[in-house]
Amino acid sequence: MKRKLLLSILAMIPAAFLPLAATSQIAPDYETPSAAQAEPSMKYEVFAGYGYTSLNQVNESRHGLQGVNLSVTRDLSKHFGITADGAYYPSAVGSGNPGDPKVTVLLFGPVVRAHLLGRYSLFAHVLLGGEHTAGEVGGTPRVSFAASPGIGMDYQLRPRFFLRLSGDDVISSYTEDPDHLGYSPHEHGNSRVSFGVVYRF
Repeated sequence: MKRKLLLSILAMIPAAFLPLAATSQIAPDYETPSAAQAEPSMKYEVFAGYGYTSLNQVNESRHGLQGVNLSVTRDLSKHFGITADGAYYPSAVGSGNPGDPKVTVLLFGPVVRAHLLGRYSLFAHVLLGGEHTAGEVGGTPRVSFAASPGIGMDYQLRPRFFLRLSGDDVISSYTEDPDHLGYSPHEHGNSRVSFGVVYRF
């Protein structure tokens, strides 16, 4: 009799724990992110900000130019994308440049990015395109093929908004100067710096 009672008690113990075992197979709600909480899929980014460039292709220039820098990037993967970059620099930072020079830059090329630490990430690009300079004393506008290697850093403010600081060197060459209108007849680099906001979507 005692033996049957003991076996009955032992059989009741695992039966009592079956409901707990079943509920433990289901993760609590807070561990299962909803569609709204999931990280959004972002394939594009748009950058707009302040830009500065040196003016080495204009003879006797003393100061660089400032203006606006815009870019659009299409992400092809987590670490790789294609960028279209445009910039317009109409205003001299100081006095001393001959005439009223202005520079327009339009570039395209690949960009590689990597997460650095916390909210920070780095990127590097090599862009190709053209640079246009106008407004020199006695000169006529010229367009030169340009290449621009550069690096930058992003700081995440919100899931879709970032601050960006970047720098590169726009390498170009204005080789035709038969009348000595103010163009340097050799290869040169215009250093650029940009600071602004990135929106990803």
